[in-house]
Amino acid sequence: QVQLVESGGGLVQAGASLRLSCAASGRTFSNYIMGWFRQAPGKEREFVAGISRSGSMTYYVDSVKGRFTISRDNAKNTVILQMNSLKPEDTALYYCAAGPSFVTDPGRYDYWGQGTQVTVSS
Repeated sequence: QVQLVESGGGLVQAGASLRLSCAASGRTFSNYIMGWFRQAPGKEREFVAGISRSGSMTYYVDSVKGRFTISRDNAKNTVILQMNSLKPEDTALYYCAAGPSFVTDPGRYDYWGQGTQVTVSS
């Protein structure tokens, strides 16, 4: 079992940066693909970024490419989402998730954090 806790969200102006952190508890953190998802009011949950077990491969939704960076530190059981050049359309509740394979389908992820709110004003 893996337990995930997100932090780092907040209210910022467009163009600002935020660093989201996901702290994981569990003895086999390195065995999991880690991903970030977001959900805005009235919309479906959306894949944002994912990272392989070793951290050597990453994948991003087109809308955040060049602005967001996902990374992980298996020794510290953490995964990071560095978000730069934030836009109002990035406003959402952001979730950290862990799954068994490198996929973008939220249904394939087994563990979820409770979310951290990101609000970007213009």
